[in-house]
Amino acid sequence: MASVIPAGTATPAQTVGPFHGHALPFAGGGAPAPAGHPQTVTVHGAVLDGAGDPVPDALLEFWQAGPDGSAPAVPGALRRDGLAFTGFARVTTGRDGHYVLRTLPPGGAPYLAVCLFARGLPQHLFTRVYFTLPGHDPLLAALPPDRRLTLLAAPDPGHHRAHRFDIRLQGDRETVFLDFATPRSGAAPGAL
Repeated sequence: MASVIPAGTATPAQTVGPFHGHALPFAGGGAPAPAGHPQTVTVHGAVLDGAGDPVPDALLEFWQAGPDGSAPAVPGALRRDGLAFTGFARVTTGRDGHYVLRTLPPGGAPYLAVCLFARGLPQHLFTRVYFTLPGHDPLLAALPPDRRLTLLAAPDPGHHRAHRFDIRLQGDRETVFLDFATPRSGAAPGAL
């Protein structure tokens, strides 16, 4: 027999989800670079909320061009062989909000594309990681100089071939996020 909760009675709050860290990560997901490749770079950092606190259960996906600027021809998801560069990575953050990616420097497009999923975000977020600020990039050219810096990975002086890139969801130094909104029917492209 089902019980009826009287009106006005407090009930437990619904747990906020989804929880990406249980089903989507896979072995080697944070290492699209071939094992032992001499050009491997490490990108690491933390995902931080508006108060600067770590987000412990975020999931990040990275896509990038190969070192020669081409799109990798090897499937990236769930098929790591340790030898071929896939151009795709999927990593989760730990309790301290930290993540680690081992990849090769991108050629052509000088950035890594990032998609962020996290508890409490109704939509995933897109951003980019640049290793250097290129001379001409339409996205960067459209941003004020201080906002461009939120997309720049800083060389990690304590580690050879390592860069730090923190993603700040809100607040001071919030990371620039890209809007890929689908135009309304009849609206001009880019219109919201």
